Amino acid sequence: MIFFSLFLTQYKIMDEIEITTTQNITIHYELANAWERTIACVIDVIILSLSSLILYGISSAIFSDSSEILVYLTLLPIIVFYSLAFELFNNGQSIGKKALKLRVIRIDGEKTSFTDYVMRWMFRLLDIYGSFGCVAFLGVISSTNNQRTGDLLANTVVVSLRKDNRMKLENLLKLNNQEKYKPVYPEVLRFEEDTMLIVKEVLKKQIKYPNVAHQKALDVLVEKMTTELEIKPPKNKIEFLKTLLKDYILLTR
Repeated sequence: MIFFSLFLTQYKIMDEIEITTTQNITIHYELANAWERTIACVIDVIILSLSSLILYGISSAIFSDSSEILVYLTLLPIIVFYSLAFELFNNGQSIGKKALKLRVIRIDGEKTSFTDYVMRWMFRLLDIYGSFGCVAFLGVISSTNNQRTGDLLANTVVVSLRKDNRMKLENLLKLNNQEKYKPVYPEVLRFEEDTMLIVKEVLKKQIKYPNVAHQKALDVLVEKMTTELEIKPPKNKIEFLKTLLKDYILLTR
């Protein structure tokens, strides 16, 4: 009965966290719950298992006399460093996290560093492998920000990147019936979804609460976006950011 209650709590309640970026922009994220993280982990384990079996079969067929040595030299490092490598080089997402639209980010809004990923990876042995995931699961359902031990020590959280934000933007920008619209800035695809969430927050605050601080944040953002896209600064900055959002939404549907 207790376990069932924990299941309902984690499945139904969508905890949120506010992350203030280095640009002093606050973004609301939905925290990944224990079941989402468990499913992502299971997906990763299945992928690792299937990959290992395939590689072992190939190595046994080709190098029958030295297949065991090949396992230690190739398969073992892949299994051990899989999660670390994917999170480090894939912006905080393993294949399982990518499938469930989850991502590792820092609570303080800083860019997640190599040290942060290593800290999370080191404690997988305790949180996941050594306890069959029980320590991690209990940590996520009992902590304020759904963190396992590795997250707490690395100052990271796992957040959900569902399409909810994109759908809200579609309603905000009235894009639902603009199927014939042609993107103005297709290069916008080089930006991560986190960046576009910052654009959304800056726009929303400037439109709702126009003041000097929000205008300055908007100016800085437009300068960075135009520099990255290698284009001239626009005359109407608000319309420029709206166009970027519109293009991003339509190109990533």
